[in-house]
Amino acid sequence: MTGDTPYTGAKSADWQVFEEETAPWREEHILQLPTTGNHEAYGDKEQGIKNYLDHFPAIERHRTYSALLGNVEVISLDLTGDLNAGGVQARWFSAQLEHVPAAVDFLLILYHKPWMADEQSNLFVNLPSPQELMFRGVLEGHLNRLRAKVVVFNGHIHNYERFERKGVEYVVTGGGGAEPYPVLLRGSEDLYRDTGFPVFNYLTVDITGRQLRATMWKVKDPAADQLSVEAKDDFVITAPARRPVVRAGPKVHAQPGVTH
Repeated sequence: MTGDTPYTGAKSADWQVFEEETAPWREEHILQLPTTGNHEAYGDKEQGIKNYLDHFPAIERHRTYSALLGNVEVISLDLTGDLNAGGVQARWFSAQLEHVPAAVDFLLILYHKPWMADEQSNLFVNLPSPQELMFRGVLEGHLNRLRAKVVVFNGHIHNYERFERKGVEYVVTGGGGAEPYPVLLRGSEDLYRDTGFPVFNYLTVDITGRQLRATMWKVKDPAADQLSVEAKDDFVITAPARRPVVRAGPKVHAQPGVTH
């Protein structure tokens, strides 16, 4: 999830709506990996964050965390935490990037506000802000040492956008149900070109071996009595082959007159 789970984080009633709408997830024991958004802190930040942590027991009350799922690692950063360059969270993020396990083919990063956004957001709401650019800079500073392919998932913009920069895929998927925002000015960097609106959407990400396939599913007609979705965007990423591990054996010293 890309954040802004409730409308007002401090209101128990808003979290109850989330619980009711996602009850099948818990019935099926589906792992939920969230990230904080600005709405989680609405009403009263302390109470809102408490509610957030109460509703996602899998993250064990960590506002920043990493999860290792086979050949996938998920890193979630905290919009409501320390956003300073060189601060606690930036240092923690850097340390995580320095120690991505060799078995990881895909690194998925969750953060609410976009690290790349269309020209419209750049011009009118200053997105990405200096804080998002700082985290993007931390990531890019480690790319030359990362074998894993990286996908960054953001929200905040109530629409869908997708970018590629320095081999990293940046996906803005914020069309989960809030009032939709039109993107009237899609710059040339945006790989999603469809002009249809509204864009209520979600993504599925399927990983088989070293291949990741992501599909954006858009609600065809939000006003229809029976909702249905259609695939409107997809991308495929293949992770590079893992380097063979070479272990040195014992040294053999040749003796005169002895053939080894």
